[in-house]
Amino acid sequence: MPKLYFYDTGLASFLLGIQTFEQMDTHPLRGSLFENLVVNDIMKFGSNEGEEEQLFFYRDKSKHEVDILRLLPRSIEAYEIKSCKTYSQDLFSNLTYLKALLKNNLSKTMVIYDGEQENLTSENGFCNFRHLNLS
Repeated sequence: MPKLYFYDTGLASFLLGIQTFEQMDTHPLRGSLFENLVVNDIMKFGSNEGEEEQLFFYRDKSKHEVDILRLLPRSIEAYEIKSCKTYSQDLFSNLTYLKALLKNNLSKTMVIYDGEQENLTSENGFCNFRHLNLS
């Protein structure tokens, strides 16, 4: 089943009846809206570079999911998006699974989240969504 994203997360929030930051912090769709925001930022990055981003969602029969597979001319990058503010090694479980499947075809794995702790490495890196740099 395909995922749908809004280009305007403010409109999506309005349609969900979210009117304050406090409501957003406790809303059951907070994670989905956060994911939508990050996907929009990645799409804007490609647009600003004059290229169309090739983004896909991965899910297999055993229910392993990765939020974004970004296809590049010679490789694939994988991103897991979490609205949490606390880093945990558990955030990488699906990225590690995918790395075992794709091996050297997967050039980068990263968790994008709302926390302050960062490690900007190409394998199992993690960063605050405000500092995401796809270059």
